[in-house]
Amino acid sequence: MDTRAEVREFLMTRRARITPEDAGVVGGTNRRVAGLRRSEVATLAGVSVEYYAKLERGAIAGASASVLESISRALQLDETERAHLLDLARAADGVPTSGRPRRRTAATSASRPSLQWALAAMTDAVAFVRDPRQNLLATNDLGRAFYSPVIGDGGRTPNLARFQFLDPAARDFYPDWDLFAQMCVGIMRAEAGRDPHDKALQDLVGELSTRSETFRRLWGAHDVRTHGAGTKRFHHPVVGELTLAYEELAVTAAPGQVLLVYTAEPGSPSADRLRLLASWAADPAAAEQRNG
Repeated sequence: MDTRAEVREFLMTRRARITPEDAGVVGGTNRRVAGLRRSEVATLAGVSVEYYAKLERGAIAGASASVLESISRALQLDETERAHLLDLARAADGVPTSGRPRRRTAATSASRPSLQWALAAMTDAVAFVRDPRQNLLATNDLGRAFYSPVIGDGGRTPNLARFQFLDPAARDFYPDWDLFAQMCVGIMRAEAGRDPHDKALQDLVGELSTRSETFRRLWGAHDVRTHGAGTKRFHHPVVGELTLAYEELAVTAAPGQVLLVYTAEPGSPSADRLRLLASWAADPAAAEQRNG
């Protein structure tokens, strides 16, 4: 990843989205730029115009934490965007980002028996482990049934981003496909900032940029996000509509990997359908039909 280009595009896109009114500055007339001028950001951040222009050209190496915090406030960055800017600065300085140690290989961490036991113990929830490249590394039984459209007939490791942008079935599985697409790219953007030397992630971005115009456009927006917690809608081919709450938990034994757990509100139609899906997954005949 070209860190200078990433910094330049990130700062320019953040500056372009803020109007003078949003920033509390006098806008004036005959403005030739979208959003704030560089001089206005510099004033808000308390740095010289020349220094901010240098930063926006991508020369962020050596920038102090206090300057980066001032720039973050001036550009009204949220917590995820602020962390992304700091990650890019650390990468420019050659410092490991976000304090993460070097990542272990997916094959080693995902195959740990204790992790498999933990997943298997979750019988009423969809549970799976995902790596920074959106690979689906491990699931519980209900997770395999839930993500059957993604997993398909096997082969290479299922990848949520490839499914999202390259498989037509994704538009049926995700009723809010546009929102899911933005979330997927935003999470990948944040991960790329945390580890700019992740060649597998760079290769995936290159593949999706070549094959999906939507991915290419969203990647160019430089929006970042974290997953955390929330609610999502799905349409499963076996049980139909599901509204599920999700929680994302870090797998500290494997830096960069996360455990995602999807649950339904007790007593809701989605809870009934999730139990139906679990019964379907546990039925040997259904499992044989699913696996062909």
